[in-house]
Amino acid sequence: MAKILVFGDSIVYGAWDGEKEGGWVQRLRKLFDEKYLIDPDFDYSVYNLGVSGNITDELLKRFEFETRQRLKEGEEVIIIFQIGINDSQFVISENNLRTLPEKFRENVEELINQAQKFTSKIVFVGLTAVDEIKTTPILWDPDKIYKNENIKRNNEIIKSVCRENNVYFIEIFKGWITDYKNLLEDGLHPNSKGHKKIFETVKDFLIQNKIIPL
Repeated sequence: MAKILVFGDSIVYGAWDGEKEGGWVQRLRKLFDEKYLIDPDFDYSVYNLGVSGNITDELLKRFEFETRQRLKEGEEVIIIFQIGINDSQFVISENNLRTLPEKFRENVEELINQAQKFTSKIVFVGLTAVDEIKTTPILWDPDKIYKNENIKRNNEIIKSVCRENNVYFIEIFKGWITDYKNLLEDGLHPNSKGHKKIFETVKDFLIQNKIIPL
């Protein structure tokens, strides 16, 4: 038996999947559950550990504890992260980013260090682009701004740290930036089409890189 723990924010949690599929992580779980019914030797359990609003500082505080609660000694585990879009948030009242780039890099490195205590199979899913017409500022909080230049910078930091640490990175941003308006529900969170696109990209990557024997 192997466990797949997926950590992140509201996009991991599955916000705004209008088809009620539960987001890209839940789609992955559904696929694996259906595969198990056909082939009991394919025993992968997917855990959605996304928390809306999380930044890397907050994820670091809960990561090790939540991981240990879900593992038994000797179990195989794959850890997937999709985190960083909220770190790129610009807070108008503070005239600053929620997480400065230098601190963000440190946090991504520390997430990898902590994850390596449990597995060598670590995957970062890249960040998604936003519709700046709706995110400068966001409709539900006029003090918060999301801009693609900041998201792209964090995406490149994640990519760089993954490369330096021999960790898997799944590029999402480049595939979104040309069609992002059709993939978003509220300018920030993916709609059903967006969640499906992330799911298919992640699934194909896991298979092609032999992380999952599907």
